[in-house]
Amino acid sequence: MKLPKFGLTLHQKQKYKGVWFILPWFAGFIFLFLIPLINSLRYSFSTLKVDETGFSIYNAGWSNYKNALFQNEHYVRTLTESLLNMVINVPLIVIFSLFAAVLLNQKFKGRGLARAIFFLPVILASGIIASIESGDYMQSVIKNASSSTSGEFAMFQNLQLAKLLYQSGVNHYIVEYLVGAVNRIYQIVTASGVQILIFVAGLQSISGSLYEASKIEGATAYESFWKITFPMISPLILTNVLYSIIDNLLTSPTTRQIRDTAFKNFQFGLSASMAWIYFIIISIFLWLVAVLISRKVFYYD
Repeated sequence: MKLPKFGLTLHQKQKYKGVWFILPWFAGFIFLFLIPLINSLRYSFSTLKVDETGFSIYNAGWSNYKNALFQNEHYVRTLTESLLNMVINVPLIVIFSLFAAVLLNQKFKGRGLARAIFFLPVILASGIIASIESGDYMQSVIKNASSSTSGEFAMFQNLQLAKLLYQSGVNHYIVEYLVGAVNRIYQIVTASGVQILIFVAGLQSISGSLYEASKIEGATAYESFWKITFPMISPLILTNVLYSIIDNLLTSPTTRQIRDTAFKNFQFGLSASMAWIYFIIISIFLWLVAVLISRKVFYYD
């Protein structure tokens, strides 16, 4: 009779390491975010009235959700625009991040400086620059400058690009997507810093022996990318897609509308219901994307 083995297998050890890795986040969620999350769900079914003595809560049922979806004239439109912008921005961000990471992974002089330049928007976006950029004054300056100096020139360039693509026989929807990508280049670059960093780390983890073997077999750089690089970093593509979706939606106009509804209009119940509708839609969308992309992900054992 064989005695049971109490030692952990390698797979079990890796699973426990993952648990220890997410433990700080899980503890922070339990102690800092769980109670506010439950309260926000409670507020979404209530009406809050603030006075000198505090606030009072009255049961409102589903009226806040009905107001957000069927009575509020801005919420559904803003939510639709946020989702459409996300569908356009996320593929562009992931493709640009992968392209930039492949270039930054090559050996050339000034590689460290180039990597810092691409990651610089992430550092700036976390401080005072983000507040200045999102302020009304900065927005008015950029708007006036673009309309008075470079607006007509940019429009002319976009028309020339669209004309060239149409003459090449490109589909109308593809032309609109590419022209929109050119208009969003600043937004794409500033939102790609973390994704580039993740891709660069993934590229550096690929064994050089795989590329050496492919060269011996006569594979070109194009074939090496699609047969080695792309499959090996496919798990990181899934990670970056999910990260880009969340990052894009958290800074969307819908998020600002939810915040303004609560702290400018003081409609806390309506704001909570808007937030929960937004949360449910994001969760369903993330689940669908994760299921679809996971089927194509290659995991190297």
